[in-house]
Amino acid sequence: MRTITSGVIAALVLTGCGAGAPSNPAAPPAAPPKTSVRLIKVPAVVGKNHQLAQNTMQAAGLYDLREEDATGQGRLLIWDRNWVVVRQTPPAGRRVRPDTVVTLFSKKIGE
Repeated sequence: MRTITSGVIAALVLTGCGAGAPSNPAAPPAAPPKTSVRLIKVPAVVGKNHQLAQNTMQAAGLYDLREEDATGQGRLLIWDRNWVVVRQTPPAGRRVRPDTVVTLFSKKIGE
């Protein structure tokens, strides 16, 4: 005849009772701890030449920059100094995370 030790019995009892399970299964799981992220105020660059606008964004701490031809012609902005920003997203003044994508919509100066 085999004898069951008290440790095995305790393990079986705890397992059967759901030990370790949350006391309220309907409760949402605990949120992970929040880390403090420094938000950056998006600078206003509409009306500035494209190169200065890029420099301004980077000086503020925003480096994930995209650029688009605001006329819809799909042209590449080869000489940034020959273009002027006519719209930006996110808008100036909004507070964003440092990894936010900023898109500058520009057209050639004089268009």
